[in-house]
Amino acid sequence: MNLLEESRLQIDEADRQIAKLFEQRFHAVRNVLEYKREHGMQILDSSREKAIMEKNSQRLEDRSLEPYFRDFYQHMMDVSKKYQKDLLEENEKNQ
Repeated sequence: MNLLEESRLQIDEADRQIAKLFEQRFHAVRNVLEYKREHGMQILDSSREKAIMEKNSQRLEDRSLEPYFRDFYQHMMDVSKKYQKDLLEENEKNQ
């Protein structure tokens, strides 16, 4: 097996893990939204979002990847907020 094939297998395995973790994270996001809804809280909590970004950026071992990780993570948080907004709208429709 050459380097390209090995690398693609590693990417496939990482993608499998990412998909599983994505589902796990977004199921938890759904629970967070339920709590926020019950307690009259807004979807966006800027201070929490900033703290999460800082904490998770510090987990990187390869510091050269930090700007790319921050972009990736910000996009994931944006998708999370959209998911919460969509769930709220769906819930309101069904009531």
